[in-house]
Amino acid sequence: MRRWKIVDENKPMFFKPYEASFIRALGCSPNLLLKVVSIFGNTGEGKSHTLNHTFFMGREVFKTSPTQESCTVGVWAAFDPIHKIVVIDTEGLLGNSSKQGQRTRLLLKVLAISDLIIYRTHADRLHDDLFKFLGDASDAYLRHFTKELKATTARCGLDVPLSTLGPAVVIFHETVHTKLLGSDKSSDSVDRLLLERFRKLSRFPEAFSSVQYWGTQTLSPPTDFRGLQNKLDQLLDNNATRSPRAPGVIFKALQALSERFNGEIAGEVATQSCFFPDEYFTCSSFCLSCGSGCKNSMNHLHEGSYHEAKQRCRYSAQYDNRIYTCKACYEGGKEMIVVPKTSASSDSPWMGLARYAWSGYVIECPNCGVIYRSRQYWYGNQDPVDTVVRTEIQHVWPGSDGFLKDNNNAAQRLLDGVNLVAQSVSELSVKPAKAVTSWLTDQIAPAYWKPNSLIMMCHKCHTVFQDNDTKHHCRACGEGFCDGCSSKAAPVPERGWGLAPVRVCDVCFEQRASYAEGGTLARKVGEAVTNTIGVVATAIDIPLGLVKDAARPAYWVPDQDILSCNNCQREFTAKLSKHHCRACGQGVCDECSPQRRAVPSRGWDHPVRVCDGCNQKLGEL
Repeated sequence: MRRWKIVDENKPMFFKPYEASFIRALGCSPNLLLKVVSIFGNTGEGKSHTLNHTFFMGREVFKTSPTQESCTVGVWAAFDPIHKIVVIDTEGLLGNSSKQGQRTRLLLKVLAISDLIIYRTHADRLHDDLFKFLGDASDAYLRHFTKELKATTARCGLDVPLSTLGPAVVIFHETVHTKLLGSDKSSDSVDRLLLERFRKLSRFPEAFSSVQYWGTQTLSPPTDFRGLQNKLDQLLDNNATRSPRAPGVIFKALQALSERFNGEIAGEVATQSCFFPDEYFTCSSFCLSCGSGCKNSMNHLHEGSYHEAKQRCRYSAQYDNRIYTCKACYEGGKEMIVVPKTSASSDSPWMGLARYAWSGYVIECPNCGVIYRSRQYWYGNQDPVDTVVRTEIQHVWPGSDGFLKDNNNAAQRLLDGVNLVAQSVSELSVKPAKAVTSWLTDQIAPAYWKPNSLIMMCHKCHTVFQDNDTKHHCRACGEGFCDGCSSKAAPVPERGWGLAPVRVCDVCFEQRASYAEGGTLARKVGEAVTNTIGVVATAIDIPLGLVKDAARPAYWVPDQDILSCNNCQREFTAKLSKHHCRACGQGVCDECSPQRRAVPSRGWDHPVRVCDGCNQKLGEL
């Protein structure tokens, strides 16, 4: 007969062996029906000593010590073959632990799988902590553990649900100098006294099948455990509310609770007012916009249940957490979410940008089509909320950045790209027309074209391209060639170029392959636009002149609201330029945003300006 450790003191959750290992540790048949008895109490109250004398005839199955220091660290178990029970010894409630909340929550998991619990106290009077612990444990059992135990019941096919009623409770009170509770009155009055103490503290042990008291006065050692033994034997023999079960079922219940409630506990929770606050069992996520916590239980995302807040959210410009729904569809009984974006689905990328510069952002409904253009009328245009859409503020949860990935920053991305090209022109002395043409080609090229930035040499003759050399794309294969290796022209209808001859490489001219259609509309418009622009000055002036003010992404703080640098707090002047951090949207000075980094969660796939704070955060991810 030996004890074995269920929980390691260095781990905040149950040690999870395989079911077979659990049964081997018990040393019993897998078909034997068992009950679980566990003990609770403060450190140094003699819990281990009580279990040894009550169930194991005084043998030191559980380690004891003559001092008041705790001998039990973690949770230990032993099998009693006479009573056919699993006996569980727990660490003291007042033990020292760096993870007090996780350790206290662990004790409730032990309590939840028990059929009978003993609360051991060696004090002259029953202290309030005893009633607070049992009352809070009852509340947590009903609110958080019942669902998981019901699910375990269904999985194991039990006739009697594990969660119908919680365990029976026996308060084992040992005194020396004071009389026992109810010693001068009838036994019925003891139950009334216990319930009265619970009511005074606003605690109600509703989850427990019963709460009973047994006391013994020890004027001189040893302690008399015979009365406690008889009380426990009576309760264990009663199968009306808690039936014995196979060890595999005990393991599955233990495992289910462990896996469900094993997350980090948010913040420091004061246990003086409540032993088992909701923070021990609920999701630790908080809305980034309003700070409201999720009210679902831990690890609910694994079950396909999304975050649910305790209160309504508030709007944050940084996250732009508004949801628009089409008002016409809503009135017709449908709920269609619409997203403000740069261009309509029917617009090509470049044509969409041109329309964006003229008529502003677009709200397009999948059913109704384009229902709003922000600057379709240069003055007197009504707000879309007053006319075509309904709004709702959504919560922003950590890890869910889908709300950031819309098309609101498409125009700004184009401006940043043009500025990047202009910077490269000045730094590398590349001919402006070549740089802009190469960059524009990549923005609007069909998907099968190889990007200019990846074309270092002619695909056929392998001549290395110099800065001023012209790269040509074969309209059939999409590879890059020099002028001499792509001088032929032929129709490429399978790529969507119609029947008119277009540039192809020599190989494709000789041997025509079959390709799928798609992706050439934007290129056709793009070539027309590129030919119209002609020179770099025009290419830069047109976007910057028409689109700059309208291109600000929604999460950016407006320029008029930025008076000083968000990092160093210096006021912006004519000499101190303001810039927007592409990650947080705050206004910063040049010295506080020297770094360039891609910010994919905001839609910036290439290196863009970020402030020092965001650069550090992104570097840690």
